[in-house]
Amino acid sequence: MIELGRLFTAMVTPMRPDESVDVDQAKRLARALLETGSDGLVVCGTTGEASTLEFEEERLLFRELLPVVREHGAALVAGTGSNSTRTAIDSSVRAERIGVDALLLVVPYYNKPSQEGLYRHFQAVAASVRIPCILYNVPSRTGTNMTADTQLRLAAIPNIVGTKEASGDLDQIGRIIAGAPEGFRVWSGNDGDNLPILSIGGYGVVSVVSHLAGRQVRGCIDAAVRGDLAEAGRIHRRLMPLVKAMFIDGNPVPLKYALNHVGFPVGPARPPLVEPDEATAAKIRAAVAAAQIDLPVSVSP
Repeated sequence: MIELGRLFTAMVTPMRPDESVDVDQAKRLARALLETGSDGLVVCGTTGEASTLEFEEERLLFRELLPVVREHGAALVAGTGSNSTRTAIDSSVRAERIGVDALLLVVPYYNKPSQEGLYRHFQAVAASVRIPCILYNVPSRTGTNMTADTQLRLAAIPNIVGTKEASGDLDQIGRIIAGAPEGFRVWSGNDGDNLPILSIGGYGVVSVVSHLAGRQVRGCIDAAVRGDLAEAGRIHRRLMPLVKAMFIDGNPVPLKYALNHVGFPVGPARPPLVEPDEATAAKIRAAVAAAQIDLPVSVSP
């Protein structure tokens, strides 16, 4: 299995003005992110607006972005989760055939399965593929928390290699880290929790703010890994105003607005997400103006 790095950017899906997927700009963005600190990309996750993408659009992005990722020796993690086990299996098998490196599998949303239902769901999806699978626990969006016990039970499955933890529950996350088998990794799924999770033994980060501040997020991770928590803390605190601004409205609305504002066009979000109102936009602009932006605003095709 491919070595999965510490920093993944949960990449937005660039859109044209007519809300169609802009594949060429997605390639430019992918290169820019990989050149500013990311070890890989999560494509068609929450930030990538998977909930409003057609399946063929997702597979187009996987196919077109793979060569870009390969050029950089990085990893492409495909968001193939669903609240339907059959759909998640079908999407995962198709993504594996395309050649993606790993899968990100969100907790089934809306239907609120039991912990046993969650276990059987992920067990079935993992059994359908040979590539690494990463769990994604984000109860604020799915309505269901996958407990530490369930995640540790799933960690015994060989190709379930880690979890993106966005519960915000450090006690739960600490239990997962403490009880996980060797090689099972915990990535922070909330930028605001990056340093707390790293400081208790987390492996890395699946980041949103790394679109704009990839080198700084990388620096925070590297400092934490080498035990320099003072430096990691300085970077984390410096990033927090920008992090908060990126979640002042539904993700990825603030991020897309910010990227467009700094001169890296990614187009609109798809309905039902809409552009921020002026009061919200002003807060985003202020946070961006006060921040150090790592993303180049002009990237060659």
